[in-house]
Amino acid sequence: MEIAYKLRLYPTLDQQVMIAKTIGCARFVYNWGLEIRREAFIEEKRSLSYGDCSELLTSLKQDEGHSWLREVDKFALQNALRNLDNAYVNFFEGRANYPRFKSKHQGKQKYRTNMTNNNIRVDTEKCRLKLPKLGWIKFRSSKKRPIKGRILNVTVSQTSNAAYYASICCEIDQLPYKSTEPRKYAVGVDLGLKDFCILSSGEKIENPKHFSSSQKKLARFQRRLAKKTKGSKNRDKARKAVAKQHQKVANQRNDFLHKESRKLINENQVICIEDLNVRGMVKNRTLSKAISDAGWGIFQKMLTYKAAWHDRQVVVINRFYPSTQLCNGCKTKNPMLTLSDRKWTCPVCKMECDRDVNAAKNILCEGLRLSA
Repeated sequence: MEIAYKLRLYPTLDQQVMIAKTIGCARFVYNWGLEIRREAFIEEKRSLSYGDCSELLTSLKQDEGHSWLREVDKFALQNALRNLDNAYVNFFEGRANYPRFKSKHQGKQKYRTNMTNNNIRVDTEKCRLKLPKLGWIKFRSSKKRPIKGRILNVTVSQTSNAAYYASICCEIDQLPYKSTEPRKYAVGVDLGLKDFCILSSGEKIENPKHFSSSQKKLARFQRRLAKKTKGSKNRDKARKAVAKQHQKVANQRNDFLHKESRKLINENQVICIEDLNVRGMVKNRTLSKAISDAGWGIFQKMLTYKAAWHDRQVVVINRFYPSTQLCNGCKTKNPMLTLSDRKWTCPVCKMECDRDVNAAKNILCEGLRLSA
């Protein structure tokens, strides 16, 4: 099993310059590899592999005009070509669009380096991390927890508000945390917009709507940014203020999702949840902002990997299962139900049904049937 530890870095000025150089070189190699692969296919009808591009990269680094590529970490350049090769694989297998050139104006910039010959080390006592070409970098940690497992690679990233992070990927042979005692409880979870999620027990968790509550403040920062002269230092300050506000909203959302997913994992042995087509649902221009603000996809991923850590079971129900239209008492289907009907009465057994709680109970029943 692989697990990642994310740390907030505080590099010196010289280290910031080296990180910027490494990110720029990795971006250049990615765009260069994309260009030569396109030209090889158009002119020679030949498809280049990662090995072919790696050999050409070695020749490119020997060129005097590109000697600056030898100043940075070699693994960052090789991993850029690996990312390009994975992008082509995803394109040909229908999982993504054709690869595009990267821009230095993108919000988040990053590069990845590999572990070899003990070139990456973590000192949790002094809160510092050693990376190739950078040396020891200070990081912040509220808990001096040890880094468990064998380090595979480290991804160094820089956000648009000039914050630095390191994601340490480790390989472990056992569960990363002590598995809590098995629970006898099972719960069905129905995700929504008015309430973030509704449990089969009848509990409703309110949707905090972090982005909607910060829209006025964000609009004020964006108006200030629009009035600044392009290329000025004041514009750069205003841009960082906008980026910082966006980052705050993302941090609030992640904090909420982590707490709610952790609560469900700690209290239940089986969690039944519906497989939602979030990518298709956000195409609805009326609800796309609210759906993106809720973070359903991230929440489901958190439940999945935390369940693997603590020996829990997450059962995903088919997205076409009519959980909302079925009566939980007699399983009668009510196809005339509309989105505005929050409560309805079953025409057969006359049971009063709360739309969301009824759907959560049906998801629980279907999940237990599938798990059995």
